[in-house]
Amino acid sequence: MITVEEALKIISEHTVDFGVESIPLSESINRILKEDWYTDRDLPPYDRVTMDGIAINFDAFEKGNKSFPIEGVAAAGSPQQSMKNSGACLEVMTGSILPSNTDTVIRYEDLDIIDGKATLQIDNLRKTQNIHFKGEDKKAGQQVANRNTKISPAEIGLGASIGKAKVQVSKLPKVMVISTGDELVQINEQPLEHQIRRSNVYRLVTSLKSYNISADTDHLNDNPNEIKASIAKYIDQYDAIILSGGVSKGKFDYLPQVLEELGVTKLFHKIKQRPGKPFWFGKFKEQCTIFALPGNPVSSFLCMQRYFRYWLELSQNGQVPELQYAVLGEDVFFKPDLTYYLEVKLNSGPDGKVMAKPMKGNGSGDLANLTVADAFMELPRGRDEFLAGEVFSFYRYR
Repeated sequence: MITVEEALKIISEHTVDFGVESIPLSESINRILKEDWYTDRDLPPYDRVTMDGIAINFDAFEKGNKSFPIEGVAAAGSPQQSMKNSGACLEVMTGSILPSNTDTVIRYEDLDIIDGKATLQIDNLRKTQNIHFKGEDKKAGQQVANRNTKISPAEIGLGASIGKAKVQVSKLPKVMVISTGDELVQINEQPLEHQIRRSNVYRLVTSLKSYNISADTDHLNDNPNEIKASIAKYIDQYDAIILSGGVSKGKFDYLPQVLEELGVTKLFHKIKQRPGKPFWFGKFKEQCTIFALPGNPVSSFLCMQRYFRYWLELSQNGQVPELQYAVLGEDVFFKPDLTYYLEVKLNSGPDGKVMAKPMKGNGSGDLANLTVADAFMELPRGRDEFLAGEVFSFYRYR
């Protein structure tokens, strides 16, 4: 049995580069960018008006002019106009190109317009006000996004502005999720007294969807021959297989033996943690990574959030995921010398602190308790008292 830190080190040594693919910008949210982005022109590309109103030459105002005859209207999307009379003005709309011979924009709210003349209702102006100048944000050819950035709506908007209809991103692994166990039935079936519905696979598949992965699924009964035949087929077809159940010490926990017979290299089995101690991790040649999760729902969910996500993010961008931290809201006592993943509800207050309220359930089989929590807080092994006010890392799933 190894520590959490040892498990993470082993996982980090067996990440996979799945290559690069080109996809539409509109489908790239939360994907990992695999190219640097540069502007194809200045941003903004022209002197841009930022308020509806009038554009004037500031010298006319400095000479005491407070009333300006309107020469015309400059609409957004129209070619640049030119003001002929330095003592006049042009009406301008937000987003329009600033007319030549003007250098200051006054918003409509500060004007009185009567009979084709705009008269100031304020006494103070600042030259160049309400203008977003060409190249003020970025110059043409300047880098604006870095390789290995996770694409957010901000990058989507930026990419659109520089003409990135297609973007280069990390390919995602092809994943199979397999549940095991004779006690499981489909969710649309009425279970007998000794049966339960197949919930783990839905939770795991949905977690994968949040990572943009559309996984395939299967269910295997507690039959070693059936398990072996199916996994033998899948390890040649998928980049990663996530198994749920069958990895502990029960008489029907066939997976460790079956995986060994198939030539899958066991990299570790069992971690000094609760929940999720029986977690099994291995590799088939260089083509398939195996995550054999415990069958208890909280255990499988925790291992998915803590270890699969870690492996995926590290594989995609080569960067160890940044930790998030919160303040423990209540004293917690945990005697076993194991890393403890405590279910917590997160809240933040006006002081800016993120508080984690313990939401202790009834063990690793209490999947209902997951719905009242937001995250797992990692309480390190080597101590049995964790006091309110201490700060620990957490892994959010809500």
